[in-house]
Amino acid sequence: MKILIDTNIVLDLLLEREPFIESAIALFEQIEQGKLVGYIAATTITNIFYIIRKAESRETAIAAIQRILTGLQLCAVDRTVVATALNIGLKDFEDSIQLACAVLNYLDGIVTRDLKDFSNANFPIWSISDTLAQI
Repeated sequence: MKILIDTNIVLDLLLEREPFIESAIALFEQIEQGKLVGYIAATTITNIFYIIRKAESRETAIAAIQRILTGLQLCAVDRTVVATALNIGLKDFEDSIQLACAVLNYLDGIVTRDLKDFSNANFPIWSISDTLAQI
């Protein structure tokens, strides 16, 4: 199953945020074992770098990016993705970009812990526990 992982879950893993770290680890273990193929939007990289650099340091941010690049695929964010995102109409444009990436790359769903952010999406949106139950 090919999934797009919402930025918040990647940050939960990298920043070891409680109480979310355990479920993030469980999801990424399934990716490491080849049971899931994990994707993120290319713009997620810059968001993660910025947030971790502010919270920790530049070196920590670089190490975090290198870590996720070894296990995750990137969905390009090009003109088509942006144009699609503009027409999706979610409240948060970042979420619209992620949804457009998932749809245009024929992924099976988006995994997030903020299901309400995607409530208007006409696309499969799952929690981590829902995703793990499908494996």
